[in-house]
Amino acid sequence: MLTFIQLTILMISVVLHEIAHGYVAFKNGDPTAMQLGRLSLNPIVHIDLLGTVLLPGLCVVSGSPFFIGWAKPVPVNTRYFSNPIKQMMWVALAGPLTNISIAVVASVVLSLLIGLNVGSTVYITHGLLYYALLYFIQINLVLAVFNLIPIPPLDGSRVIMNYLPQKAQHYMQRMEPYGFAIVFGLAYFGVLDVLFRIVLPPLYRLFIPGV
Repeated sequence: MLTFIQLTILMISVVLHEIAHGYVAFKNGDPTAMQLGRLSLNPIVHIDLLGTVLLPGLCVVSGSPFFIGWAKPVPVNTRYFSNPIKQMMWVALAGPLTNISIAVVASVVLSLLIGLNVGSTVYITHGLLYYALLYFIQINLVLAVFNLIPIPPLDGSRVIMNYLPQKAQHYMQRMEPYGFAIVFGLAYFGVLDVLFRIVLPPLYRLFIPGV
């Protein structure tokens, strides 16, 4: 049951992440995602074989304490942008900022429920509601940190691209076809677990009441 809850929350979170990308691209003049129906809440249009099925499955099989993944990336046509590098940075940041916002909302709700002792102490501290809110916090923080890794096409690469010299930008762009293979390799060999064990505990203490 808890694994099902985790996978459901992961799906919700990555879909909202991608919709945020498409919406900010639309606000910057690119209608591509909207025209292709990628601003929809329907999870089917966002499923990616590697990021939505295989990588979360690897997390389950390997016993990883961290659930990571992604939805099918929304298409963005930078030809609609007047300043492609800078506007692409804002499009990229929209995803992780959405995940952080979800974690903030879940943290506030969890704090209020615990503070008000809603339902009973046993239900709040051990029931499904508690775990659902906890997973919303944890999974969205993992997604934010994961997507800010500066490996193309992850969002972190779009952010640092704005601050790199042109030659380095070109190098990053050439890496992009191999980016997901690199990320999958890092996950398989446990490198991402090491990163998360360093970065996430301070964030958990900030967002999760009583940690």
